[in-house]
This record gives sequence, structure tokens and C-alpha cells, in this order.
Amino acid sequence: MISSLRGTVLHAAADSVVVEVGGVGFSVAVPPDVARTARPGETLALHTNLIVREDALSLFGFLEREELEVFIVLLGVSGVGPKSALGVLSGLTVDQIAAAVAEEDDAPFRKVSGIGPKTAKLIVLQLQGKLAPPAPAVATKAAPDVAASVVQAVAGLGWPERVAGEAVAQAAEAASDADRASVQALLRLTLALLGPAKQAARG
Repeated sequence: MISSLRGTVLHAAADSVVVEVGGVGFSVAVPPDVARTARPGETLALHTNLIVREDALSLFGFLEREELEVFIVLLGVSGVGPKSALGVLSGLTVDQIAAAVAEEDDAPFRKVSGIGPKTAKLIVLQLQGKLAPPAPAVATKAAPDVAASVVQAVAGLGWPERVAGEAVAQAAEAASDADRASVQALLRLTLALLGPAKQAARG
């Protein structure tokens, strides 16, 4: 079982990347935000799951271990294959999935391409008790609309939403009142906090 990969990005498509490890290029299906931010020549670490079929070996990868764990749980739901499970994790965060399951709300899953109403209901039913509860919202001194905009912008650049939320809260804590009220200023401060951490993680 290939449970993780760490190597150099050779190529990135809309929903997959090719990562070279020890001279071998592995094609890995990933959420679109991962593929979008992957840059050839940079180091990428992924938590992976190998799907073995009679006619193919397929790798699916995620930046966070929690995403991989939810992916595996989703595969246990009747009617949910690897592509549908990846689709769920492409459109929803781990916390959003956990919250929908806890609230018995199948609407978020019905929005995923390839998942119909019946399968969406099965996801909610069969994932009961199998997911960690959603993380509580991170308190921040920034205005809610400003903080939400910055979290969305940072997540769009490739950081997990949970990490983005924590960084925005930390940046807002140290920011002036004027900077807390400005999306651009708070985004700049947040990226200043995250930049070195991301580079270290990639190195």
C-alpha cells in the first residue's frame, strides 16, 4: 500500500499531479485546489490511498491526513466510488462534512457531481459516528465578513481552511483596528505568518 508520497512536482492538471519520487513519476488524483496550487519543480507531500482494480491501479492524494481518513470512510458507503469520494472532498472541507453528517443534512452531498439524493442520504446515515466532530469556529477580533473573506482567499491559495482560519485569528489578534477592518491588510498579515511555515513544510 502506498500511504504517502513526497517528491517533486513534474506536472499538474485540473484534478491530478505527477510527483517524482526516486526517479519514478506517480500520477495522483487530487482535489482541484491541490492541483491548482502545485507548481512544477516544487516539493509536494501527499497522504495517499491506492485503489486496486483488475484493470487499473489508481492513487488518490490529499494534503491533510484527516482528508484521507474521510475519503476512506466515504468509500465504505454503498454507491460511493473513489471519484465521488474525491468529489465530496473537493467541494467540502472535513469540518463541513462532519457538520452535515451531525445535522443529518444531505443537501451538501447532493450538490456533488455524481451523487444523487439516495446516495446523499446513505452518506449521512452510514457516516454517523464515524467522523470526528467538527472543530469549533475560531474566534477572531476581525469583523466576521472581513475574516471570512480572508479565510476564503487564503484557502484559495492552497492552505487548508482550518489552517487559514487559525492564521487569520492569530493575525487579527496582533493587528491594529484599521488592519482588522481591511481585507487587504489582514490578508497581507496572514500570509506573512503562513509564508515561512508553508516553505518549511515543502522543504
